[in-house]
Amino acid sequence: MIAARYRHFILYGLILISCKMVISANTGFSVSVYDVTSRSIYLRWPKFPGAFSYRVMATPMNTVGHSLSAHFSDFSFVGVLASLAPNTVYTVKVDAVDKNGIMLAEAQTMQLTAPEIPIIEQAYSKLSNSITVEWAAVAGASSYLLTAQDGDSFVETIVSNSPGTVTGLKAATMYKISIRSINSGGRSQPSPAKKAKTVLAAPILMASSLSYDNIVMSWRAVYMAVGFFVSIMRSDGLGSMLKENTTNTSLVFSSLDPGTLYTIKAHAWDASGIPGDDFTYNQRTRPHAPADVQVTLDSGALRAIVSYTPAEGAFSYLMAAHSGTSELNCSTTSSSCTIPSLECGYEYSLSVIASNEAGSSIPTEAVTFKTVPCAPKSIMIEEVEPGNLSVSWSDVDLSDYYVVFVKSDDGLEVNCNTSHTQCYFQSDCGFTYFISVFAYNKAGQSPLGDIFNHTTAPCCPSDFNPVFVSSDTVQIVWSPVRGAEMYETKAVDWSNELLCNDTATICTLSALQCNTQYNITVYSFSEIRGSNTSCASKHVATAPCSPEIISVSKDTLSVINVHWLANNDEAIYTVTAKGEAGMWDCTSTGNSCTLHNLPCGSLFSISAVASTEAGRSLPSYSVPLETAPCCPADLTVTQVTQSITNISWSTGSGAKTYIATLESRIAQARCHTLQNRCLLGCITCGTNYTVSVKAISETGLISDCIYRGFSSSACCPSGVKLYRLDNKGIRIYWQTSEGSINYITDLYGSKGNFTCTPSAALSYCDVTEIPCGDVYTVVVSPVTDKGSKLTFCPKKIYSVTCSGSSVGMVIYRGKRNADRHQVLQGIMN
Repeated sequence: MIAARYRHFILYGLILISCKMVISANTGFSVSVYDVTSRSIYLRWPKFPGAFSYRVMATPMNTVGHSLSAHFSDFSFVGVLASLAPNTVYTVKVDAVDKNGIMLAEAQTMQLTAPEIPIIEQAYSKLSNSITVEWAAVAGASSYLLTAQDGDSFVETIVSNSPGTVTGLKAATMYKISIRSINSGGRSQPSPAKKAKTVLAAPILMASSLSYDNIVMSWRAVYMAVGFFVSIMRSDGLGSMLKENTTNTSLVFSSLDPGTLYTIKAHAWDASGIPGDDFTYNQRTRPHAPADVQVTLDSGALRAIVSYTPAEGAFSYLMAAHSGTSELNCSTTSSSCTIPSLECGYEYSLSVIASNEAGSSIPTEAVTFKTVPCAPKSIMIEEVEPGNLSVSWSDVDLSDYYVVFVKSDDGLEVNCNTSHTQCYFQSDCGFTYFISVFAYNKAGQSPLGDIFNHTTAPCCPSDFNPVFVSSDTVQIVWSPVRGAEMYETKAVDWSNELLCNDTATICTLSALQCNTQYNITVYSFSEIRGSNTSCASKHVATAPCSPEIISVSKDTLSVINVHWLANNDEAIYTVTAKGEAGMWDCTSTGNSCTLHNLPCGSLFSISAVASTEAGRSLPSYSVPLETAPCCPADLTVTQVTQSITNISWSTGSGAKTYIATLESRIAQARCHTLQNRCLLGCITCGTNYTVSVKAISETGLISDCIYRGFSSSACCPSGVKLYRLDNKGIRIYWQTSEGSINYITDLYGSKGNFTCTPSAALSYCDVTEIPCGDVYTVVVSPVTDKGSKLTFCPKKIYSVTCSGSSVGMVIYRGKRNADRHQVLQGIMN
């Protein structure tokens, strides 16, 4: 009804909008249309000053017809023109007239009248909320306004043509129906009313399925209904339709198909037998329980996979597994479902329910199954003895047998299959074993329980040996062993214990006693198991102690005796003399040994070392040794003058100074010098001397060097005289106190040089055919054993004249002295 009124107001507004208001251009007088019917136009105008009356005239346009006019007093500001033709456009003019009939102002407008009034042919109801109206079309009508009135209430509907239906009505209610035609100018008056009654409302069904083969429905009573008709049929059109007439408000249809969608239709009828509205309802029957339920266990994941034959019309399935007070569910829309989180060691009872929107089926017959046993507990691992592991556990419900898996950290795995609760395994040192125990039954393997690890003691180093041994230090090296994170090396003798801890496979034990037997053990250690105390020991002896040299003595220049303190057991001692001249050694098992053939004039460092099977000691402290200087290898004695001798020698190694000595039974000549030569004076001619040289080192060591004897030369003769001989010869005569000495005489002159050698034991010599008238230098010299003559005998100058029988001697003292001086000077240089 509200909607109909709303549409009426809209139409009314459109009509008002179509009304034109015309205003006089000079006076401001105007006219407006405020309502229009099929035969009337309703006008409104303002009061005009001085107007006595108003004249209104309507003239049809474009049609043949009479104009209509009407007069209104000055008190009237509205007017209506009636008896007009429907659906006709009129020109409407309003004049303001004074009392003398003179027009003061005018205004006009154009207006279309509404169409003719339609006539209802019939009105009837097919639905409980509407009435359908049929009428003949009216010329010029663009739409129609249908009105259904029930007492003071009414419902209006605008339709475009016949038939038209008024909706929004009450069921089983009598209405007065009227209709108006509408165009752009307005709407007609209502048609004559017709009565029509709406049919009964449809019963509102509520349906449900209590089992897989029935549907139960109910509804509320329907106003004015005396009975009800209900039909049911499969929605897919299969099968036959079931029908029922009843006066009750409930009904049950049985023997239906399970899980099937049915379409239900129902209507009521009144006392006249007129049926009311139909109500359609779709309802599905509940599904039948699934068939052929199968349970498959996934023992590893502790879940059950349930499969079955799907039920017709089932949309989902619910599986429930019961065990004691616990329940596990699984829902699905497929033909299988997995029930997770089963508990180990339980027996379950399982049933399946199919469901759709109608409800659930009855549960299937229960299926029982057992889960895998639980993982064994109270696992104990014991190492009964090195190399043997014992694994034990508590018994588990529903288990048939057990398997123990032992995997070492190198990847090797062994297992034990038993119906008891204990297994034994072999084990190796330094391994970590990961142990797990599983229980088994027909359902499969128990879940993984706790994984235990057991680490055996680290292995013991077995190949350790001292790689370096000194008097107080032993270095132990070994190969790494499995499982060891650290090593402890222990050295024990009768009174002391030394420890060395390190992560490396090498250990140096210092501050040991030399020449001592130690019991050495290398223990392996890990944080998990601690130390392996079963490692074997080895006996290691330290190197001998260093000897202590007590004395070094010289038997001869080249033989040295060395004495030391022997402080080791079964040691061999080696004494070494080392210097720039080389190295000499001697060995002994006692406390002394002798070094032979040490070179003279050398410095040595003497040390001793003790050796045993354990090694060599450190050398003793060195003792310096200096051998006596070497005697000069070459010695030369040269007589410079009759009383001066020059001694020279080669350098002796190690000698710093020398003492040269000429010694006879009656006299001795000696000199001390830094050089390797020496002039010795006061020598007696013709005397045998002993020649010796002392070589003295910087520290005062002396070597006495004795050489072969030296005989001084014979004495120069004295009393040399010349005598004239016949046949132009000269005899040279001299005096000598010694017997059988050979002499040689030399004469040097400007006219020639002459030499004569007398026979042994003679003291003169004759020179024949010597030119006279010349001055001669005469030297008489003894001849040495080697046949050489002495050069230091004095010279005499003689003049040999050609008259007389004597030879004159010219004495040139100055010259002689000069010559001698020259000789002496030469010797000195």
